[in-house]
Amino acid sequence: MNAISEISAVDDFRYVEVEQSAVSARRVTKEFGSGDNRVSVLRGVDFEAPFGEMTLLVGPSGCGKTTLLSVIAGLLDPTGGQISVLGQNVGQLSGSESIRFRRKNLGFVFQQYNLLPALTAAENAAVPLLAAGVPRKRAVDRASELLAELGLKDRLRTLPSQLSGGQQQRVALARALVHKPRLIVCDEPTSALDHETGHAVMDLLTKVAVRDDRAVIVVTHDSRVFQFADRIAHMDDGRIVKTEAPEESRFAAARN
Repeated sequence: MNAISEISAVDDFRYVEVEQSAVSARRVTKEFGSGDNRVSVLRGVDFEAPFGEMTLLVGPSGCGKTTLLSVIAGLLDPTGGQISVLGQNVGQLSGSESIRFRRKNLGFVFQQYNLLPALTAAENAAVPLLAAGVPRKRAVDRASELLAELGLKDRLRTLPSQLSGGQQQRVALARALVHKPRLIVCDEPTSALDHETGHAVMDLLTKVAVRDDRAVIVVTHDSRVFQFADRIAHMDDGRIVKTEAPEESRFAAARN
């Protein structure tokens, strides 16, 4: 039994794929607080993220991008509306079911990498497999193979503090991919990187993460990476105000 098969054996959460969208949100709202202190952050969001594409979610600070991403990932419960992720109505999941669903089906890439400082690069990348019950050696071996594919073959036993920002983000990308999730969500993955390194990380994300049976959603305010998108959803004041397919997306064109 291989590592990914072991994940299924340990945590066999079933879902049903519908249509061509990995994520489908309809009239989603999210409020914080109550009474006079209530704040509406999402105000009836309609959003789609198809399989086989990278969707960028863009807009000014405070417009609700990260909140929407957190609702999609099941980290926050919506106040209203409906949201389907990989065919599953996430609002119907219990707390434990939501954790299981995320652990099996989602990969995360964060702005600040969130690597564990006492673990090596390979051990950090193996964390999702270890959490799923895969034996340690097999999990680390699989993570090491993936890191080698991402250009870090010589840094497998290196601690995060000894890695550059771009190298740390590659480890984070390997961690997001190692358990073969069907949805990857990224929150400002290039904001802590210089232009050249950020461009390289987005190039790598496009080449290794986007495939026909997976969707990638990236929250960003960096217009320099718009060229990597298959589609761009523009958000403002808690709503999606426009969705477009950029004409100059050479990466999208190369995949079609």
